[in-house]
Amino acid sequence: MTNDRFLKACRREPTDTVPVWFMRQAGRYLPEYREVRSRHSFLEVCKNPELAAQVTLQPVARLGVDAAILFSDILIPVEAMGVPLRFSEGQGPILGHPIQDLADVRSLRVPDPPKDLRFVLDAIALLRRQLDVPLVGFCGLPFTLAVYIVEGGRSQDFSKIRSLMREKPPLYAALMEKLLEATVAYADAQIQAGAQAFQFFDTWAGILTPAQYEAQVLPYTIRAASFLKARKIPRIHFAKDGAKLLPCLRRLPIEVLSIDSTVTLEEAAKIAGPDFTLQGNLDPEILLKSMSAVEAAAKKVLSQGQAASGHIFNLGHGILPQTDPQIAAALVETVHRWGKKS
Repeated sequence: MTNDRFLKACRREPTDTVPVWFMRQAGRYLPEYREVRSRHSFLEVCKNPELAAQVTLQPVARLGVDAAILFSDILIPVEAMGVPLRFSEGQGPILGHPIQDLADVRSLRVPDPPKDLRFVLDAIALLRRQLDVPLVGFCGLPFTLAVYIVEGGRSQDFSKIRSLMREKPPLYAALMEKLLEATVAYADAQIQAGAQAFQFFDTWAGILTPAQYEAQVLPYTIRAASFLKARKIPRIHFAKDGAKLLPCLRRLPIEVLSIDSTVTLEEAAKIAGPDFTLQGNLDPEILLKSMSAVEAAAKKVLSQGQAASGHIFNLGHGILPQTDPQIAAALVETVHRWGKKS
């Protein structure tokens, strides 16, 4: 590894410039990714170590980002728990195995990653032999995984998970405990295989009020993050629509808070305090505009990021499929140029 500015920023150490990478940086906006997908389904790419490694490397080579994130999906370990999973164009993930009672939860098994998710660990090993930037592993946190399982996929109103939390607290707690066990086993296996930083995704945490989150989600997230402390690698947390949760999130035992586009980095730094690097938080839709608009927005984010103890430039959510790769590459160059430290 010749470029470690991302890891330094995670640890709030001095860097020569602000590091940059993008959530969902390997994806449909890249023609080379679309070429792979023309021959293989999404799950085939996830489950083939050579293909997963190939598409993970694509944005590193094209864009010049300072970190790679493993190409996979947060639902891969859920399928290994015994939940039927398929992806439908336009609908996203569709899951089977509805949760009605404790027997349904007991029927979910905690995967043995070296056996059940070997393809993920093999992809990490392949990538570590080829990358000159750090590799970020990731997983979904228990609440977001529970949402997908209970709702059966994407949801408009999240009525099923809300009903479960409200009307069947013991069943909800049992499901969260099982998912926590699976999450930490999967995360630890990725780190032992070679991931050099780890990002927790709690995509749907923002559907809850701060009080609901604090009582029914935060304890599980703290336990997941605490488990990885012994591995001594940077831990990152991202919650979509998570601005209102920042007073809770500042209690997490992590190094990096990934901030979405609903709050400025200056505001986030005031709430989170000095003990975190902040990651983010350019609105992904900005990349659909002119290069001059992208540059202006990027400079604004870089300026706001100076309020934090450390800053990693990223988007407020995943890069959009309509994004022009040349714009994305120019954004990386802009961040590196304007983020230089005197």
